[in-house]
Amino acid sequence: MSSTTKPSIKESGITLDSLHLNLSHYYVKRRSIVEKITYNHRTFYAKFEQINEMLTDTVFSQHLDRQYIIAASILDQGKTNNLILEYRGAEPSRFYHTSKHLMHTFQIEKYQYYEGKKSNYLQLFIPVESLTMEEADEMVHKISDALEMRLPKEWKCFPDKTLPECYNIITLPYQEYRP
Repeated sequence: MSSTTKPSIKESGITLDSLHLNLSHYYVKRRSIVEKITYNHRTFYAKFEQINEMLTDTVFSQHLDRQYIIAASILDQGKTNNLILEYRGAEPSRFYHTSKHLMHTFQIEKYQYYEGKKSNYLQLFIPVESLTMEEADEMVHKISDALEMRLPKEWKCFPDKTLPECYNIITLPYQEYRP
């Protein structure tokens, strides 16, 4: 399926429950800056507006139809159920195969790849049992460092303790990745 085809929830192979994200609220990407945030002596300009309503299948369907770009919080009361590597490089197939081998090396059995807004955007979700921000940050960077020995770094790691909580969000994927 090309990145211009709009999958339904059923066709995408994704359910909100399977993503293990905080569904108590969500974020909508806006065209302009909606908030200026100062955090650890840095200034961030957010384009994602927090919506204090449950993230529902209806909103997810609107995201899949590309009516809105929707993101969800990775953190819930300072803890996470996911480690995420978000790849935005030129060689998604290489990232996929190299990271898949690394998951085997680290004896990580449960993980899932999703395709993002564009066909070269990959999201690697690694479910974990309720880790604190510090534990998750350490673990995801350990994976990232090992991956960086084999590939040029063209991904972001989440959660990231250097970012404010409202930046520890992930744009919802559009479909399962199939190389």
